Amino acid sequence: MKTGFKRATVPLALLTLTALTAAGCNSGDGGSAANKVTVWMYPVIMDPKANAAYWDGIEKGFEAAQKDLDLTIEQLPWENRDQKLATAFGSGKGPDVVLLGPDQIPQFQANGAVQPVDRAIEKSRSAFRPAALEAMTQDGKVYAAPIYHTVTSTLYNKKLLDKAGIKEPPTTWDALRAAAPKLKQAGVATLDYSASNEASLNMSFYPLLWQAGGRVFDESGKKTAFNSPEGVEALTFLVDLYKSGSVPRSALTNANLFTDHALGKEQVAMGYTNTPSDAALAEKTWGKGNVIVGPALAGPRKQVCFGMPGGLGINARTKNLAGAEKFVAYMTEPAQIASMGRAGGFFSPRTDVSVPHESAFAKEYEAALAHTFPGEPHPAARQLMALVTPEIQAALTGKKTPEQALEAAAKEGDDLLARQR
Repeated sequence: MKTGFKRATVPLALLTLTALTAAGCNSGDGGSAANKVTVWMYPVIMDPKANAAYWDGIEKGFEAAQKDLDLTIEQLPWENRDQKLATAFGSGKGPDVVLLGPDQIPQFQANGAVQPVDRAIEKSRSAFRPAALEAMTQDGKVYAAPIYHTVTSTLYNKKLLDKAGIKEPPTTWDALRAAAPKLKQAGVATLDYSASNEASLNMSFYPLLWQAGGRVFDESGKKTAFNSPEGVEALTFLVDLYKSGSVPRSALTNANLFTDHALGKEQVAMGYTNTPSDAALAEKTWGKGNVIVGPALAGPRKQVCFGMPGGLGINARTKNLAGAEKFVAYMTEPAQIASMGRAGGFFSPRTDVSVPHESAFAKEYEAALAHTFPGEPHPAARQLMALVTPEIQAALTGKKTPEQALEAAAKEGDDLLARQR
């Protein structure tokens, strides 16, 4: 048994994944020796001490159940996660098992870096939420076994709503527009937004796009689809709020963080992509009784919020496929699903496992889970975000109209997708 956690050291230079060979599920130089299983994990539990303690307990529990296996869980930071993982896979020195999100799977699957986990979840497959498995599926095979599920929803500062005389928190675009002038008169912005380059569009613009009935990619995945009437409607909605001061100017530097931004500082009345952890922090800073968690925001055509499973994928070049599959199976058992949910404040990706939460807002987030959408997985999803974000900034600052911004982003995006065919 190891003591403490190791921080893996990997090169920072990004190696192309196209050099990977996909021959044989457990061929190549990657992964651990025959009796060893190495896992790359990230700080999914916010408190560092609690995170370390949890995964240390998982190591002990797994090794007690599998006495012939030696498990090492290495903790890595979120920063540059994709680049470091691509480098490790490309050099053949990646872990046996790694935490993956749905948006990472298309790229790593297309380049032969990961292999299906269907065999590892064979006994428990029917217990998973269909949406959780679907998010992790590519070409009919599951590439990451869900171990937790995230959810976001609306978060309101009751004190600020009361100050503006608003009795019912706005839960639709129309209600939000109607509340904005009242909040402005009370000296408060209406909606928090994250427009910086560091912010994921899954937690900023894309939910508005989906609420308007739009899509990021067309059904073929070969062209972008956000430059549509629905896309223009979503961006116009956002730009109008920004121009009127109902979205704070600090949005341009926001990066999906709560504490140091306008919502956390009680300068804006609501957010629409806020996590259970945000609600817990809000209760500490705003005071009990001032926090309201509402339903997923409803646009003109859909009520939808961002939420996705986190899952365990297996290196296609692992030397210990059997051990890797045993660990994945272990982590998807009801006991581990429940303990993961309790430790990280997550919800269960299994329908037969209920995670008890101490939070006063668990019921509201549980309800929002029914409206979660994990995004639109695509090998170029991350690259496309880097092209779309500057154009949204240009629309917010008035350098371009919403139509011009989306047209420019679509042209660059379609060029990107054409180069990948």
